[in-house]
Amino acid sequence: MVSRPDPAFWNGRPVLLTGHTGFKGAWAARMLAALGARVTGYSLDPAPGPSAFGLARVAAGLAGDLRADLRDGARMRAAVAGLAGPRTVVLHMAAQAIVSEGFRDPAATWGANVAGTLGVLDALRGSGCAAVVIVTSDKVYANPGPGRPFVESDGLGGDDPYSASKAACELLVASHRASFADLPPMATARAGNVIGGGDFGRDRLIPDLVRAGQAGQPLVLRNPHGTRPFQHVLDVVAGYLLLAEALTQGTAPQAVNFGPAEAELSVTALLDQWERATGERVAHRLSDAPPLPEKPRLALDSGLARDRLGWMPRLATAGAVARTAGWYHDWAAGGDMAAVTDSHIRDFLQGDG
Repeated sequence: MVSRPDPAFWNGRPVLLTGHTGFKGAWAARMLAALGARVTGYSLDPAPGPSAFGLARVAAGLAGDLRADLRDGARMRAAVAGLAGPRTVVLHMAAQAIVSEGFRDPAATWGANVAGTLGVLDALRGSGCAAVVIVTSDKVYANPGPGRPFVESDGLGGDDPYSASKAACELLVASHRASFADLPPMATARAGNVIGGGDFGRDRLIPDLVRAGQAGQPLVLRNPHGTRPFQHVLDVVAGYLLLAEALTQGTAPQAVNFGPAEAELSVTALLDQWERATGERVAHRLSDAPPLPEKPRLALDSGLARDRLGWMPRLATAGAVARTAGWYHDWAAGGDMAAVTDSHIRDFLQGDG
């Protein structure tokens, strides 16, 4: 099994990374820098407050740091043209990624996720780039209720604005692939619920948990019995990079699931894992707000990623939670989070987990 990216492939390789100021994008930028890639980021500014981008000093490792909207066609085309070439890889990770925000502002969610992806695809036409990975979500599948884990051939759907916008991205990529021969090889990546240090997003379980603990208040839960495929950001980013490598070799599937090695967990079970990792009790209560119409269960089958990419999650759930809790502990203690983040990446790439 391969399980981790190839330094020889990435060393010196130009990479255009959209969404580098976000949680997953920041980790991707730091992992790519550790592999020797020359990364140019394209994104909006990070949200106010602490961020993985700022705390991990992501900007210091970039070859270029572009701040613009994906829907700005002239800026997007200029960014691609400045990097385009037969070795260039594009990782499109920029998105409005908060499910609850989709309910609050559906127009902005659709605009960022669908129109933004369209802007990237149109800029890539005729670019001659080596490979393009478009990150979507595990929520792209039509989900009528509890059943078997989803495989890539299952039907697309989405009852809420975020999920539907990501399913629409899948259709957009497929239609462009079929319609325009001047696009680079490209595939979509469908990952589960990603955890890791540096996520400060609104209405996400672990960031909400950290904020509640700092405020000395109970964690407010929307759906304590809902199950999700929780997994560490390092495993997911490694999957994206392996998919890009396979695209350049002509061996990649057109869509790939990346899920945890173990079964999905309920929210309360993840809190139990957090308590074991930290030795501290997590006080929580149910939200008083009307519940969002979220699906009770999500689960992914990652057999295709294993068989075609050689990808396997290297961090079990307990290890993923412990690594995440340790990052926030170090942050709260005033640690050097760039050094902490890079040490996590270095251990992962060198095989220590």
